[in-house]
Amino acid sequence: MSDPVQLMIEARERDIGGFSVRRLLPHAKRRNVGPFVFFDHLGPAVFPPGKGIDVRSHPHIGLATVTWLFEGALDHRDSLGTQKTIRPGAVNWMTAGRGIVHSERTPPSERAAGHTIEAIQTWVALPLSHETQEPTFQHYPADVLPRISAGQATGVLISGAAYGQRSPVKFPAGICQLTLTASADTAIDVPDVPELCLYVVSGEAQIEGDTLAGGMMAILAPDFIGPIRLKAGTRIMLAGGDPLDAPRHLDWNFVASSKELLAQAAADWRASIAAGFTGSHFTQPPGETAWIPLPGDPQPPGMDHIPDDHDEEWES
Repeated sequence: MSDPVQLMIEARERDIGGFSVRRLLPHAKRRNVGPFVFFDHLGPAVFPPGKGIDVRSHPHIGLATVTWLFEGALDHRDSLGTQKTIRPGAVNWMTAGRGIVHSERTPPSERAAGHTIEAIQTWVALPLSHETQEPTFQHYPADVLPRISAGQATGVLISGAAYGQRSPVKFPAGICQLTLTASADTAIDVPDVPELCLYVVSGEAQIEGDTLAGGMMAILAPDFIGPIRLKAGTRIMLAGGDPLDAPRHLDWNFVASSKELLAQAAADWRASIAAGFTGSHFTQPPGETAWIPLPGDPQPPGMDHIPDDHDEEWES
């Protein structure tokens, strides 16, 4: 049998103003796993009363964004008029298509009381047939997502099919994303998915002779289904799906099959800012007046400050 692990990735960690973000994908040696082109682990971060996350309005094209919360809450607003708070166990599935603008902020109640937040944010590249579709947003409450089990580990199926269950989350290509937590030392098999990665959120996992600590990702060989051994208390995420139907380019918040689409998105964002988001390609979410410029463009005056590297690490 071939090596069960194609590539081991250690997260690149940065502090972006009081909390850390660990980036796994894209990586210099692996740009995507199935349709997943971006994988970030936020926190855990503890905010005192009066403090929180404020991600100003920013655009996306060509992807669906998924923020999975282990702890905390975020208020999502987008240019479709959506206003939705996400909490652990639920899924906000935002499909950018030809273009959408959204913001993410700590809800007022959590900001007032102080709170802890931990999340994984992923981007999923839309297939070519849907790359420039109209943008959409779907919220899936925790009680509609399947509970799954493998060995002595239990968790939630976020999208796709695994362990005899299927998620109601709609995506127009093969996909699988789930999270499991081991209640005791256990061994599990993994779903039979063409491309799949294992990320250790916390704890320790073993794949034959390889040991993964928290913050490490293994890109699994296509023919490998297990076993994977998990220490008691270990939390993992599995993500992947069918291979991409064409290479993708990433630039700032944009994902596209051509550099021309990326350039057009950047031009549309600058033009929308210049137009005050009136009659423009991109528009503001309800109640939002702040926005994030393209990297390298001047920061707008009078808005909450975000460090320069924040645009690359969490605004994306």
